[in-house]
Amino acid sequence: MTDQKPEATKVASQVPHDSLPEAVAPRPRRKNKYAFGCAMLASMTSILLGYDIGVMSGAAIFIQDDLHVTDTQIEILLGILNLYSLVGSLAAGRTSDWIGRRYTIVFAAVIFFVGAIMMGLAPNYAFLMVGRFVAGVGVGYALMIAPVYTAEVAPASSRGFLTSFAEVFINSGILLGYVSNFAFSKLPEHLAWRLMLGVGAVPSVFLGVGVLAMPESPRWLVMQGQLGLAKKVLAKTSDTPEEAEERLLDIKKVAGIPADCNDDVVAVQKQSHGEGVWKELFLRPTPSVRRVLISAIGIHFFQQASGIDSVVLYSPKVFEKAGIHDKDTLLGATVAVGFTKTLFILVATFLLDRVGRRPLLLSSTGGMILSLAGLGLGLTIVDHHPNGHLPWALGLCIASILAYVAFFSIGLGPITWVYSSEIFPLRLRAQGASAGVVVNRVTSGVITMTFISLYKAITIGGSFFLYAGVAAAAWVFFFTYLKETRGKTLEEMENLFGNKTEEKDGEVQMTNGAGGGSNGNA
Repeated sequence: MTDQKPEATKVASQVPHDSLPEAVAPRPRRKNKYAFGCAMLASMTSILLGYDIGVMSGAAIFIQDDLHVTDTQIEILLGILNLYSLVGSLAAGRTSDWIGRRYTIVFAAVIFFVGAIMMGLAPNYAFLMVGRFVAGVGVGYALMIAPVYTAEVAPASSRGFLTSFAEVFINSGILLGYVSNFAFSKLPEHLAWRLMLGVGAVPSVFLGVGVLAMPESPRWLVMQGQLGLAKKVLAKTSDTPEEAEERLLDIKKVAGIPADCNDDVVAVQKQSHGEGVWKELFLRPTPSVRRVLISAIGIHFFQQASGIDSVVLYSPKVFEKAGIHDKDTLLGATVAVGFTKTLFILVATFLLDRVGRRPLLLSSTGGMILSLAGLGLGLTIVDHHPNGHLPWALGLCIASILAYVAFFSIGLGPITWVYSSEIFPLRLRAQGASAGVVVNRVTSGVITMTFISLYKAITIGGSFFLYAGVAAAAWVFFFTYLKETRGKTLEEMENLFGNKTEEKDGEVQMTNGAGGGSNGNA
């Protein structure tokens, strides 16, 4: 009961944690196993996108030979999923506000299952594109909802660790896709690529069933007036009972529910399941919301514009240009790329809540700039060599690709999803995260659908020099604009990005202002 808190606790809750005396400072907390399990299940939706990216890089070789399609058609086939996913991303925000985060995840799994089966049974290129559309809608839903659900369930002490699971499973899916390519490569062409794509339906079945064991997001429950259910979920997903109570009070405040209301079910003024949110985001944003929106859109844009999907989707083509021509060797090299990405994303999950978002992001992007420049140099040298084979240049290309995916996975890869899912205010979170995913997928679609044409126009080495330039611009943006969010609760974000807090009559009132309050850049 909030009205029976000890006086010291009341006072402590109104003082920044940095200034608390040692007697009331929060103690280190153990990882919450229940929140860990919820985050793990929710983030498994990301394996759908990862598998599709990984498996299509190898399947495209067999599709081109079997269906006799052109390079342009392959470009479109590989990149179009990102544009198709816009449908799911745009719809996911409102859907999750309407039916809840959990059932939206189930919906995403069902859609992707249908798409994978259609692709696996495709008799021709046109039917394959229809299957890509259905699978793309499922991917769009999954990409938006998994980080949002995890951020809303996770305690602040481990939110970065848990929210980064989405990128872990994207990388795991890519690795599984590469392994699938290698496993089925010995089969006849017409059967190999169909099995590679059709097997993608298997994880979606387990995902759809497993997600039903998860609780609903406590923030969504409060927004529906289901305080009793929200209390139960918070009790399980918080590190301490005191933290559960504090999180509930914060969510109540944002939802406009009186702090002393202890009913299990209350009437909440509905926001029409998302209507008006787009207006508040884009037409009349407050200074803090505008900064949040630019931060989220910027990080999503630069994650994809720096060329990651060109490296992952076209890795066989890049290795071929570097001097590897045997098909088995090409697919084996792509498995090494997938393994490296997966290994380093696991490292990143343990650093996010220890090191912070900004240091990892800046280090990661700096390493990507150097790696892309090295790859561009190596490919340019091979391209201009008379016989197209130079062992040391080939070694430089392979080392640069592995270094690039390692640097990406340790910072920009996971932090994009963590950061954009945690910085939006509760009322704008689902739709705001959805807007970020839209930018992510559009950028990825443009990059992947133009890569072959780009390297034919400016050489393949020049393409990666261009990506290095984009990564350099990204570093400047991250350094000058993004704020550190490590350790902040979701309800503190609007204050961090531009609101000031004022104490009036013992209650904290939120007012819009241009300054950053006490929570500036860490």
